[in-house]
Amino acid sequence: MANEKVDVVIVGAGASGSTYAAVLAKAGKKVVILEQGPDWQLSDLISSDIWGRRIKPAGPPFLLEGKNPVSYGYQGGWGVGGAALHYFANFPRLLPNDFRIKSEHNRAHDWPIAYADVAPFYDKVATDVGVSGDARSEEIWRPKGDPYPMPPMKTFRNGDIWLKGFEAVGIRMVPAAVGMNSTDYKGRPACIYDGWCHIGCPIGALANPLVTYLADAKKAGAQVRPWSNVTRVLTNAEGTKVTGVEYYDRKKERQVQEASVVVLAAWAAQNPRLLLNSTTDKHAKGLANRNGLVGKFMMTHFSSGTLAIFDEDVQNYMGTTGAQFMSYDRYGKTAHKGAFGSSFIVAGTAIKTSDLGGMANARLDLFGPELAQFMKRGARGFTRIGAFGEEMPNIENRIEVASEKDEFGMPLGRIIHSYDDDVPKLWEANFAEGLAIAKAAGAKEMWSGRGNIPTIHLMGGTIMGTGAENSVVNSYGQTHEIPNLYMAGPGIFSTSGASNPTYTIFALSLRGAEQLATKWSTVAG
Repeated sequence: MANEKVDVVIVGAGASGSTYAAVLAKAGKKVVILEQGPDWQLSDLISSDIWGRRIKPAGPPFLLEGKNPVSYGYQGGWGVGGAALHYFANFPRLLPNDFRIKSEHNRAHDWPIAYADVAPFYDKVATDVGVSGDARSEEIWRPKGDPYPMPPMKTFRNGDIWLKGFEAVGIRMVPAAVGMNSTDYKGRPACIYDGWCHIGCPIGALANPLVTYLADAKKAGAQVRPWSNVTRVLTNAEGTKVTGVEYYDRKKERQVQEASVVVLAAWAAQNPRLLLNSTTDKHAKGLANRNGLVGKFMMTHFSSGTLAIFDEDVQNYMGTTGAQFMSYDRYGKTAHKGAFGSSFIVAGTAIKTSDLGGMANARLDLFGPELAQFMKRGARGFTRIGAFGEEMPNIENRIEVASEKDEFGMPLGRIIHSYDDDVPKLWEANFAEGLAIAKAAGAKEMWSGRGNIPTIHLMGGTIMGTGAENSVVNSYGQTHEIPNLYMAGPGIFSTSGASNPTYTIFALSLRGAEQLATKWSTVAG
């Protein structure tokens, strides 16, 4: 079934898709957003780890392979709002050194843009969605920019108790920049610090799409269609332009949405899957893939968590899932001797009993009475710090289409991911320093949160670059091969950095959307 043609169809109602929708709808464009899951509202969000799993994906459409398979459930989203409905809202940014690793170290890639090209959009996003923090304190690591619109969030003993330890090893900590309200902001209330951010904020104090860009888009006339599973991007007979998308509605009936411009803003793995499945006689390897780079250079972060029990009540149930303090003091690519890559350090987070980062999962070696005793001690004194590490882009870390198919007849995606030798070196260096910090802070018990090296935040697969010889898109997300096809989200990152990616996702999406609105007649034809 064909629907009335619109100006732009956006696949995905998360951080990047909602940003594009807001900009283009405000510019007077007719916008349709297709989202595969439910149309969540704030009233649907319940502070429960069990309920919270419903807004996260599970199972198909991806097969996870490689030595270090990608974590899936917590990295994607299911329904309107996407992964930004349950993210921690940590809002650090990339630093200038992230954009020129090839030039400075002869490793990885240079971005086709510099920090200065993105910085104004960090400032715009902060005003648009609301960011709390102390921008001036961050200027020991980055160029000066606008102040954040709100002061830093409150801190609690579970964060403050670590500061003495960080000072002892020479790490400067500053208030964390977060996409949360420390005060009332634009009609949204201030945070109540109950620590349930990771399953969705029902009062709207956290800057998720429902209360920020997506709300703006809907006010400007954008239409959101939930339960819409996109399977292909369609092109004209010559293969020179995209003409819309094919999708299946909640009744599993095939639909076609024609549009002058298509923006793929789904999960970083889903965008390449869609491109690879959209083969034609003019695009035998999939759309935007003549160079064979679609699905390549998938990247993740990894974390070295240091856990400790102190002999005092640290109020670990208070705060937010995001950090209270952060540091870039180990962000230099060679900050740790013998290891390569940036580390981004955070401290101070509310902790629940179970689920991701929960206290019950902190000592997997304990059972029965020993676990019960640990939980009693931990309920009063348990807290943690973390260091996110950077993975370098590797062409072998990739998305492929599998022979197995989903319920709509679309091939599943196969995500193949393995860490190189630099990752365990950086992982171990951060563990060692974390234990030194815990000891200096006065912890009574301390240990490293070990296991398999985690895979956190998925980036790459449709990377930006200077041309078709080294990338899929330009710095705005516009594909080199088809000018009216845009990619949005962390998939366009040239490298991963070590800081949480969502602030940069918002900034790059705002930059790309404003360029598209300005160049509309040239792009849409």
